Amino acid sequence: MRARHVIAAGAAVTASVLMTAACASSSSTTAASSTGTSGSSSINYATCDSLTACGGMSALVAAAKKEGHLNVITLPDNWANYGTIMKDFTAKYGIQINDENPDGSSQDELNAIAQTKGQSRAPDVVDVGTAFAVKGDQSGDWAPYEVATWNDIPADAKAATGDWYADYGGYVAIGYNPAKVKVPPTSLKSLLNPIYKNQVAINGNPTEASAAFSAVYAAALANGGSLSNIAPGIAYFKQLHQVGNFVPVTAGATTVQSGQTPIVIWWDYLLASEVKSQLPSFKIVIPSDASYAAYYDQAVSKYAANPAAARLWEEFLYSTEGQNLWLEGEARPIELPTLISSGTVNAAANAALPPVTTQATLATTAQQSAAEATVAQQWSSVG
Repeated sequence: MRARHVIAAGAAVTASVLMTAACASSSSTTAASSTGTSGSSSINYATCDSLTACGGMSALVAAAKKEGHLNVITLPDNWANYGTIMKDFTAKYGIQINDENPDGSSQDELNAIAQTKGQSRAPDVVDVGTAFAVKGDQSGDWAPYEVATWNDIPADAKAATGDWYADYGGYVAIGYNPAKVKVPPTSLKSLLNPIYKNQVAINGNPTEASAAFSAVYAAALANGGSLSNIAPGIAYFKQLHQVGNFVPVTAGATTVQSGQTPIVIWWDYLLASEVKSQLPSFKIVIPSDASYAAYYDQAVSKYAANPAAARLWEEFLYSTEGQNLWLEGEARPIELPTLISSGTVNAAANAALPPVTTQATLATTAQQSAAEATVAQQWSSVG
């Protein structure tokens, strides 16, 4: 089970993007040697920071095809429709994708960046939570790159330098198997009811996996806490454990199907793509007492083994095609408002998103960092 990490980007503008959805064998080429020609100008694909600087789409496609490979990391096929996304990219450009450690974490991605510099298997791109995007940025791991649709990404959802940028997101939700759960839960507080004994789980340890961390944040909002005070969320899970309802395992499709965790607090789009896809009767609700949302982020590695393919991958993801592919995975793409306003959105996929009635206010990086420190210090008290 992949234990992904995520930290929310920015504030009100990004939140409105999420709300809009509800309302309406590797190459041996290295970064140091990847250069090409466009007319009489030499292009260094390891440093070009925009489609124009990379010689335009035709030049970038040609350079990426020459590399022949793209190294991604921790992208399971059933996560936000990445299986289809990777297949479509390969079909369109003939570039083979190597997906390393699909069940890993954002920290695993940063570790791989540090450990594989200069190797043909070095990751070209990452998909990480904002805290890890920032950490990689501070370590100098990213190569600035602004996709062609850069202006469609809200300012509070990207680094002004072009080092990282939000891609897709969603809301913390409650998913449950109605065959095992006879009284449908509607709120996080309702999960304290003794009828849910040994039924409730999250997707990992919140000190390591931020899908789980986000469940704690949502619990804080439901229990008198705030984006600046996550402690009530920790107290909630301690109480959930004390009443015998909390199951301390990494929940996912397998644990739901086996009956080990009939109720899971997780991202709405992952409950849909990873669990409901395997168990069609599975139900997903946004808790009435907590509206917590966040995005993941993309970045190009400074040490990419295939830097042209890395940049082409980003252009694909942020194209209308790529954004709709994320939407088809029941994730909310960062450029969804543009898709809607331009009439290019997949209307059926947009309508299939779980309804949200309360707009989320997203935590700042400072709030997230403080919350992470609190969880790291206090989570062991949950038991």
